[in-house]
Amino acid sequence: MNVSVVLFTADLRLRDHPPLRAAGDASRQVVPLFVRDPAVDRAGFAVPNRMAFLADCLRDLDAGLRERGGRLIVRSGDVVAQVCTVAAEAGAGDIHMASDVSAYAQHREERLRRALEAQGRRLHVHDTVTTVQPPGVVTPASSDHFAVFTPYFRHWERQALRGVLTAPRAVRVPDGIGSEPLPSRGSVTGVSPRLATGGEAEARRRLAAWLRRGIDDYADRQDVLAADGTSRLSPHLHFGTLSPVELVHRAREAGGPGGEAFTRQLAWRDFHRQVLAARPDASTADYRTRHDRWRSGPAAERDLRAWQEGCTGYPLVDAAMRQLRHEGWMHNRGRLLTAFFLTKTLYVDWRAGARHFLDLLVDGDVANNQLNWQWAAGTGTDTRPNRVLNPVLQARRYDPAGAYVRRWVPELARLRPPAVFEPWRLRGTGRAAVDYPDPVVGLAEGLARFKEARARA
Repeated sequence: MNVSVVLFTADLRLRDHPPLRAAGDASRQVVPLFVRDPAVDRAGFAVPNRMAFLADCLRDLDAGLRERGGRLIVRSGDVVAQVCTVAAEAGAGDIHMASDVSAYAQHREERLRRALEAQGRRLHVHDTVTTVQPPGVVTPASSDHFAVFTPYFRHWERQALRGVLTAPRAVRVPDGIGSEPLPSRGSVTGVSPRLATGGEAEARRRLAAWLRRGIDDYADRQDVLAADGTSRLSPHLHFGTLSPVELVHRAREAGGPGGEAFTRQLAWRDFHRQVLAARPDASTADYRTRHDRWRSGPAAERDLRAWQEGCTGYPLVDAAMRQLRHEGWMHNRGRLLTAFFLTKTLYVDWRAGARHFLDLLVDGDVANNQLNWQWAAGTGTDTRPNRVLNPVLQARRYDPAGAYVRRWVPELARLRPPAVFEPWRLRGTGRAAVDYPDPVVGLAEGLARFKEARARA
């Protein structure tokens, strides 16, 4: 058989795409396939921001394929059934796809392999498509995964890095393979007002701009909230419109503290994936339990809602939560602070926060989202599980002029430091003129409650 199927999942690009290159090298014709999986909807992951961004990505992928003489085939339904159907329609003997680490992805791969083998077809699963290094490559002698980042990173840095593959010059799709219409961003409701644009073309534009103007200062600016010194490439990594392998190559070429710091962030991404690959239950269960008895009941629900709505009375926390709702994205320092605040100052279950982030984040994925939340909650890989971040001190350090707070919390736009960090300290008419809530809990009270709860656990 001289036809192969390439199943696109979280790798929606043409450049540096091992499955696509392998399929093209092995046969004369290729069926580029994307399956809209109802299991994703049932699991609650098909939220508006990611569906809108996905629509952009699929349209851009189709456009890139058409420039090369091909097109994207879109089907809906059970992935295994749809792949087997398309393979039969095309007379394909080989199916290529990228590896993934979630429990669902691993189960999908197993089902697909069995079904294809029953038809006399072969499944080829390619590593280093959505990660820099495969999860099982960087391991300690005594375990199947590293539980602490620093030793993992030392080993990760020493691994060989494959070269970057060019996009195929031509893609020939067999005649007669039907496709559903491509989805459109305009058909998705409930999208954040300033959601970024998806697709490989936009990803490469952002990457080029980042390499020209951002990466050199990344080490110094990555935590400065008002400067927005991050790459904003995380949505494109999540949907695979950029290759993490290529990004490591480009970061190392850039060199300097910025390139090193950015490479370290890409290693964190691989680190979380190797943890989840070894411990799939960490998406919902404590990686290292602290036997927490998280708050519940009306008061806890009220605090959770205040956090979700950006009305906790702590300006930096509220600014970050409002940015999330408006953009479907949040600055990394904001993610860290808001997660610490919910789990340790409010002592609300990390799963509630992780779910809210997944409801809104365009780059929300199981490995990064859940394991970062566990790190903040002290139930994950953090070696200092009881550390607490003070939102006032964080504001003074990472938003010293209060510009980030004033942008996202317009009620405080007329205030300057230090009042913009602690508006509850204003007195008389000054406080009455600011339509902003008092803190949902005092920091000392929240800290004492957390320490007492962990001591009882």
